[in-house]
Amino acid sequence: MQTGLCKNKHVTVMGLGSFGGGAGAARFLSEQGAHVTVTDTKNEAALGESMRLLDGLGIRFVLGRHEMSDFIGVDMVVVNPAVPKNSEYIATARATGATLTTEIGLFAGLCPAPVCGITGSNGKTTTVSMVRSILEESGQQFWIGGNIGGSLLNDLNRITPDDHIVLELSSFQLEWLDEMSWSPHIAAILNIMPNHLDRHGTYEAYRTAKASILTHQSPGDTAILVKNDSGSASMAQYVKGKTVWVGTDITGDGVTFKDEWITEHRGDHTYKILDSRSLLVPGKHNILNAMAAASCSIEFGIGYDCIKSGLERFRGIPHRLEFVGEHNGVLFYNDSKATTPEATIAAVTSFDRPVIPILGGYDKGVSFREMTDHMAGFVSRAALIGTTAPVISHELERVGIESEIYPSFEEAFTACVKLAQHGDIVILTPGCASYDMFANYEERGEIFKKLVRELSE
Repeated sequence: MQTGLCKNKHVTVMGLGSFGGGAGAARFLSEQGAHVTVTDTKNEAALGESMRLLDGLGIRFVLGRHEMSDFIGVDMVVVNPAVPKNSEYIATARATGATLTTEIGLFAGLCPAPVCGITGSNGKTTTVSMVRSILEESGQQFWIGGNIGGSLLNDLNRITPDDHIVLELSSFQLEWLDEMSWSPHIAAILNIMPNHLDRHGTYEAYRTAKASILTHQSPGDTAILVKNDSGSASMAQYVKGKTVWVGTDITGDGVTFKDEWITEHRGDHTYKILDSRSLLVPGKHNILNAMAAASCSIEFGIGYDCIKSGLERFRGIPHRLEFVGEHNGVLFYNDSKATTPEATIAAVTSFDRPVIPILGGYDKGVSFREMTDHMAGFVSRAALIGTTAPVISHELERVGIESEIYPSFEEAFTACVKLAQHGDIVILTPGCASYDMFANYEERGEIFKKLVRELSE
């Protein structure tokens, strides 16, 4: 597909959403001359902000439902990646000859610049944001998109072949990109752990979706794999081009960690990049994220000085181990973006002081046994919320950690405040998605931050 080829085509955008991708696709296609219908099961009140981005474009909206007629006889359906691929509406569109794609698929097919794609069960947004900080230091032109939010489609006319593109790619997005046989020029896999099993069904299906970031690369492309993670390391079998290893125990070329320094091995030389103790974000997992970000940047041709300064000034991202405030000697951290057990493990083990976590949420069909095993020694008591609370409570009891289930988020927060003593950490790190109680993890995190602010007020 090329710019202009959708003129007078009939396109259905399935799932407007609230992160900008659906609105970006709808605007782009409308401005290319397509007749666009946007359909979403949410109503106008829930989608108001996204709809305002499309004012004056003559787009037809079908909200609060999907209608099968919007999927029959159309030229293209742009699917929100969160929509299950076995949807009856998608099946109908496919059967009646529509081209199926996604917002990121449209962009990938048209982008003239080399793309670095970063995926993983955890750490994607942090690593992409670290690369952003490094590229800002470099002074070179770059663009950030994908699962991190927003859309780059309407920037296509400004993107040149000399620019750097960095995309955060989820398993849902990669499933659809696999269908169009596309992989990025530089592909980084941070880790692979069981996740989204409610959507993919099995770990193997989820793993296959992640592997597709490599399967369509060419011999001239690069795969960045993390030796410390067995899931990432196992992807070496799919590499078509150059493999660059990241980890604390690597041989040969790659980015490694020695004597507290992030370093690069290249040939017979070792180059010190950054003293890890200068990182502003806590946790061993963030050292690995920084190593991966450094490796991606090196593949872009960015110098060590820019990598060092970019990583040193990186202060983290909202909702990911975000320091919110202090009250009566208790520190509060918002880690609402911890939507997997592994992310919660990384959070609670990042501190050298007692941690009181708020855990639980929507059930994605994953096990919490390993999560609770790692909490022993860091957590003595936890507050539980959401659909998964009873399961997590059982696992915590197994390892000797006390917990209580609360009917509301506010009650869980109040209980943590009462339990906390001077020097303790109270952290929202659910280990679960938010959909059972909140619109998204951002809303969950913002409510936590509001409750912390109200303590001081």
